[in-house]
Amino acid sequence: MIFQKFWGALRAQINKLANFFWEADPVAQMRYEYDRSVEELKNGRVGLEQYRGLVEKVTRQVREGERHIQQLEAQAKAYLKAGDRATAAKFALEMEKAKKDLESNREQLAMHEQAYNNSLAKIQHATKKLGEVREKIQRYDAELKMSEAEAEVAKLAETFNFNVTTDFGQLEQVVQERIDKNRGAVRVAADLSSRGVAEIEAEQKMEQVMAEDALKRLEMDMGLVTPEIANTPPAQKELGPAQSN
Repeated sequence: MIFQKFWGALRAQINKLANFFWEADPVAQMRYEYDRSVEELKNGRVGLEQYRGLVEKVTRQVREGERHIQQLEAQAKAYLKAGDRATAAKFALEMEKAKKDLESNREQLAMHEQAYNNSLAKIQHATKKLGEVREKIQRYDAELKMSEAEAEVAKLAETFNFNVTTDFGQLEQVVQERIDKNRGAVRVAADLSSRGVAEIEAEQKMEQVMAEDALKRLEMDMGLVTPEIANTPPAQKELGPAQSN
């Protein structure tokens, strides 16, 4: 009783393990069953070849028996024509025995031929079925891979949903916030750059005025101009054609 329970539990675990591998890759299991059937078919073909050798042997015996009977018949007739009835009777009796052996060989040959043809038909049918199974395995393999790809695409489509509630949507929002932050930094840098240019221009104008004052002081020191002329502001130049009064 204990051994039966132990064996039952062990068999249940083995079945679970077998079902796990069976469901893990059904196409691989189909290929395994196909390969196993092919091996069995090969063994069956070897057996059929050996059996055909037996049929050929019986066929040869039948042909040899037919030729032997023809020889015995010819010899019996020849001795009968020669008047040697005793020798003719001897060959006639041997011919009768040969005919019985020939009949037995013919019956065996018919039986073996029928068995061979039946086995041949079964193997041919099994070969055809295996070809169909091979095509099914290829089709199932392609369909299974296609369905798995379609399932992955469906999952991918859900992942690429732009809803902010999804992980992808949240990541997209983070990316957009970083883009906005970077653009803000660029704008600030541009504004600061513009302010710097204005200060530089003001500083350059101030340096020009200071340079002009220094030049006037030098001219007065050299006596080239009087202080009155030096303090006279320069006349503003007007652009464009002169206007007549």
